[in-house]
Amino acid sequence: MKISITANTSWYIYNFRRNTILALIKCGHEIVAVSSDLDYKEKLEALGCKYVQIEMQRWGKNPFFDLKTIYGFYKIFKKEKIELTLNFTPKNNIYATYAASLLNIKVINNIAGLGVAFIEKNLFSKLVSFLYKTSQRKADHIFFQNNDDKQLFINLGIVRSENCDRLPGSGVDLSRFEYTAISTSKNIRFLLVARLIAEKGVRLYADAAKELKKRYPNLEFCLLGPLDTCSASAIGLDEIEAWQNQDIVNYLGFTDHVENELKNSDCIVLPSYYREGVPKSLLEAAAIGRPIITTDNVGCKEVVDDGINGFLCEPRSMISLMDCLEKFILLSPFEKEKMSLKSREKVQKEFDEKIVIDKYMDVIENLAKHI
Repeated sequence: MKISITANTSWYIYNFRRNTILALIKCGHEIVAVSSDLDYKEKLEALGCKYVQIEMQRWGKNPFFDLKTIYGFYKIFKKEKIELTLNFTPKNNIYATYAASLLNIKVINNIAGLGVAFIEKNLFSKLVSFLYKTSQRKADHIFFQNNDDKQLFINLGIVRSENCDRLPGSGVDLSRFEYTAISTSKNIRFLLVARLIAEKGVRLYADAAKELKKRYPNLEFCLLGPLDTCSASAIGLDEIEAWQNQDIVNYLGFTDHVENELKNSDCIVLPSYYREGVPKSLLEAAAIGRPIITTDNVGCKEVVDDGINGFLCEPRSMISLMDCLEKFILLSPFEKEKMSLKSREKVQKEFDEKIVIDKYMDVIENLAKHI
């Protein structure tokens, strides 16, 4: 069967869906990857799939350009003779589904968090809800990464319970993200891995770091992730440089080998008040065996058993975040090691990427009977 895998960036497809592609190819399927850039074209083609670029504004709100994107999907699907499409990231879930429905192509979507659109109550959020409702009714199967999002969509009448299911996030490759013992050094290195926007709690992290470093001289607060110039809430490079100049936060830039930075850290922090799916960075951190401090928020709370493999703080509260950071600082080496082992254990039991791939294979096999 000829299957397309679409997302808003080639980076996403390569880093988050590489093993899914390999599993599908191993089963004899022909794969076409579709996204908006050429950054990982060669790496994706090296896996054995074809790569096609589509014109798409990742964060733009221009309706005329979005109509052009729908037509772009239609042309690609028709030319490549796609029989089934797996869509990831918001615009792909919506626009690729519209295009596929015109060609009677089977559709499997993955709703990986709802961002800020369902937090804010405004005209834009109503439009997004309308687009989801009219598009997802045309999908054959929809995966959600947490039960909160799944239930919200059912309650809003956007999806039917019989054609949707929950996945354990994107899963995590346990062979790549191997357990690594936590450091016993008195120096403590915290790390936040995220796209650099306010909703990920980056400023809260910096504010907490500033206060805690006054009390504890043995702390380092690091930040890893891409700058996002398209978002209205982007953290600017000038702000990051100011934190660095004041010795508050150490910005590490961006890397494709995040596992190296996770291994060099003692605790991973994500004070997100964004409506997450299940953050990949937290799954990867837990797989390596790192305690996690994150918010008691949709998507994030799925990765942490409070007090067992990390701590949950209140969303948008710097005081609550500081309390959790201090709890970790004051743990004994034995307690930190115990948390480390519990993180690995939780991921092995609940978030192994093989669980995700097997669920996709089952749905694809079932839909293939009706093609």
